[in-house]
Amino acid sequence: MALPDSVTTCLSQPVHYAICKLGFEKKDIYDINNILSGNGEVCWQAVTEHVCYLESDQNVDYIKSIRSLGPVCESVNSYFKSLTKEQFVIQYASWFHWTNCTEVFLEVFDVLQSTQATKVALGLMKLTSCLERALGDVYLLKGNDCPFLLRDLLASEQLADVFGQAVMNVLKVFIGSPHGLNLRNVLWHGFASPQEIPDKYCAMLLFLTAGLGQLLQTYLLQTKGVLVHRPYVIFISLEELDAFPLNNEILSIAEELVKLSSFVLKMMLPFWIAALTAFKQSRYADSVILLLPQLEAGLRLLFTTTNKCPNRLLTAESSALYTTFDEMLAKHLDNEEINQLPVVLEEPAMESDFLWDFLNHQEGPRIRDRLSHGEINLETFPREIANQIVGFAITILCRFSDEDMFSHKEHMVVKPLMNCASCYQSRFHPISRLKKQVLECMKSIHLWPELATVPEEQVQNIKGLEGNAEANILILIISEILSQLQHYMPQNCCSSDDPVNGVLTERLLVELCDTRICTLYSPRPVLEVVVVLRKISSQCHQVSQQVIAGAGLRYTQWLNKTLRSRQRHNYRRMLNSIKFLSPVLRLILLLITLELVSVHSVCKKNPFDYQQYLKFLKSVLQYSENLVTYTSPEKNKWDETMELTKKTLIKIRKISDRKLMLMHLAT
Repeated sequence: MALPDSVTTCLSQPVHYAICKLGFEKKDIYDINNILSGNGEVCWQAVTEHVCYLESDQNVDYIKSIRSLGPVCESVNSYFKSLTKEQFVIQYASWFHWTNCTEVFLEVFDVLQSTQATKVALGLMKLTSCLERALGDVYLLKGNDCPFLLRDLLASEQLADVFGQAVMNVLKVFIGSPHGLNLRNVLWHGFASPQEIPDKYCAMLLFLTAGLGQLLQTYLLQTKGVLVHRPYVIFISLEELDAFPLNNEILSIAEELVKLSSFVLKMMLPFWIAALTAFKQSRYADSVILLLPQLEAGLRLLFTTTNKCPNRLLTAESSALYTTFDEMLAKHLDNEEINQLPVVLEEPAMESDFLWDFLNHQEGPRIRDRLSHGEINLETFPREIANQIVGFAITILCRFSDEDMFSHKEHMVVKPLMNCASCYQSRFHPISRLKKQVLECMKSIHLWPELATVPEEQVQNIKGLEGNAEANILILIISEILSQLQHYMPQNCCSSDDPVNGVLTERLLVELCDTRICTLYSPRPVLEVVVVLRKISSQCHQVSQQVIAGAGLRYTQWLNKTLRSRQRHNYRRMLNSIKFLSPVLRLILLLITLELVSVHSVCKKNPFDYQQYLKFLKSVLQYSENLVTYTSPEKNKWDETMELTKKTLIKIRKISDRKLMLMHLAT
């Protein structure tokens, strides 16, 4: 699809004027000594007096304030450029400690000495991210739930109590208000090109952050308070994020692709080159911070082209919303028409899934949110995540490049990357997480046969215990249910030799979980069903873990002869129960998986049948929750477990016999 190549700015005329011109209109030369005391402290009153207010309601007049603060920013910028790094560190480093990111702010000073606009923009993005996180920590000195949005944080009474309302109004002029310069948002959402961000605003925010540190120190001394920093988000299971293979050859081709691809807005090219350079230099956070806004800018271009709304490419005014990732990935436009962007992206069936995985799904890394709100330690940002964002970006560049410009060798180099892209499946959608849960639970149950247990003959002589008759009845019911389900299972995974253990295998679940299930825009009933299935799976896993722990403990106590008579009886009941509990749990996992494979069929049910179906699932959930209680070390109610299991199996057999499950609807 051809994209327009004539875009020269993504800033609307009023926003461009506010950022690029308004603060340069007053030509006054402002003496730095007016706002700086001899020991380097910020004289806040001399700064706040430049904030102007509307006569009508005393709200900030942002236009006049930006114009008035312009010369002040110029003075601060010139002052910082006159300092050596050593002078700056001696004078200011301690005032950044409250941010818990001192090194980032010292880096921003280095950036101001540079002439590279890309570095200034990157420095400003990192600065606003770290500043927002630090302000949230201050908020928590007085409040409980920290606002998610920066504008709400800056408007809070809690911060006004600590820093003063006038100081907060200064910050609003620069960040957090759509009426002001709004530097954080226009950069993080990919609207501003490098040359459109004046470095004096970066210098001013560095200066203001030091001044906030000074005010906070005074406040903490007066209140005897202690600022506690919230821990950073730590990414686990990074191996799950491994989707795209990258090597130096692919990166070299990418450096050429950015110059040719219609996905890249030409005035944004320096950001792309800087992002690839940062990745090669192992500056992974920098690479991703630079790339995410550019992916958003490129997708916005695609969004506005496919949906024929070119006006949405620009930053909106304060009265309207920006077109951001959330809206671009939505199913419908704000006029209820179908959004064409996912339709275009779905050609290789991956871009939307990948973007939802990495940006939106609650259990995914939510990279953009967490980076832009300062929740990630920039120093230890994982290579694995950067690798995926860069790899994804390269696949997009390839898709929107003229294939005739590729040599055969280049095609061969990027082919593995494009192959991975074409078969990408969501990893963090609730459906994908349920598949993972089921397989992990099955692995846990597979450990049961290896549990160390007392030989059968040693426990048979405990008097007063029933034999295996009840357990055998349960196994028989399971066999009957399996015969009903046989038609809905891959035949190559089932062995006829053993009607239970030959069917309820890990291999069968793996094959079923490999079934591709649509995750994009899942209807509400689908998500409701998946929520219940996930809860059942989670409870089954907990039962398995309790059985493993309990059997190990009782075996050790048996060997050490520390079990009392009643405990020996209970141990025998446990061993007897394990024989039927394993197939029961495996049957439930099979049911979960078969229902999941057919989950979109739930939309075929009428409201009454849907509620009845949910009621059935919740009864299985109730059983699994009771099972957790009965098999816990505190309860050890094995006879009750058997009775409860029998009732549940009979209910499952009845529902299956009446063909009321989703698998029945799907065929």
